[in-house]
Amino acid sequence: MPTESALRAKALELEAAFLSEMLRHAGLGEAGGESGFDGGAGEAQFASFLRDEQARAMAGAGGIGLAESLFRAMKGAGDA
Repeated sequence: MPTESALRAKALELEAAFLSEMLRHAGLGEAGGESGFDGGAGEAQFASFLRDEQARAMAGAGGIGLAESLFRAMKGAGDA
């Protein structure tokens, strides 16, 4: 059975993936956005890295509480 720290790390990873997807749908990192930059193809290729790092930072700072819910669910599933 995984340790609590391993479960918590996976829960944070899942929350970050969810947040990254939500940021993608919100348009973060799209070329020619409100930032005023138009990085062309290079910006478009690396936009996912920006979203992923932003999502990890958000999840690490408490996020939206999804990681805690996921952690409890995974921990409970291991106890059964």
